[in-house]
Amino acid sequence: MRIHYLQHVSFEGLGYMETWLKEQQHQLYATRFYEHGYQLPAIDGFDALIIMGGPMGVYDEQQYPWLAEEKAFIKACILSGKKMLGICLGAQLIAACRDAKVGRAAHKEIGWFPVQPATECQQLPWFYELFKNNPVVFHWHGDRFDIPGNSMDLLMSEANTNQAFCYGKNVIGLQFHLEVTEASMEQMLNHGAADLEPERYVQSEQIIKEGMEYMSNCNRIMAAVLRRWLNG
Repeated sequence: MRIHYLQHVSFEGLGYMETWLKEQQHQLYATRFYEHGYQLPAIDGFDALIIMGGPMGVYDEQQYPWLAEEKAFIKACILSGKKMLGICLGAQLIAACRDAKVGRAAHKEIGWFPVQPATECQQLPWFYELFKNNPVVFHWHGDRFDIPGNSMDLLMSEANTNQAFCYGKNVIGLQFHLEVTEASMEQMLNHGAADLEPERYVQSEQIIKEGMEYMSNCNRIMAAVLRRWLNG
């Protein structure tokens, strides 16, 4: 498949998703909004869209003018029925483009914390099977999305509700980072050190690095999500 991804900052790329997608021989293309002369593709020029994370908020259009163009593009993709996967900011952008509120989370959440299925998750059996044992996943967010209309509320954590949603078979939003690798985590730590202020659900750099034991299971779940999303 032809898979396009939207990248907002240099230090939040596809991570493990790039490895898996190339192994499956999918074709990858990118729009990098932080680069001069970025271009968005024609809607019929790709089969699936991945929207990555970033430190900005969906409401930061004054500071990042390209957000308005990106939102218009995402809305067009939703209307066309494209397969779409949003990660962190990407999930928030999809939610916002479906008229759901995005704002400050109850708690900033940075580090390794478990997620658990919400009540509705059992209505999506394959997804429930992946998360029924409350896997520990990697978080880095201070905002949250409301669940968009006609979408299924899938996951929650101790710190925050609304950790994942799906809209039909084609659109999935994840608030956390299953795609994290050792290299991508290092980049996030290097660029986001100022976020690691002592709070209840914010871990120190040392604890985050000690949590790398959870990474392989995150990547396993990521592969399963990608497989079902692309083939569903």
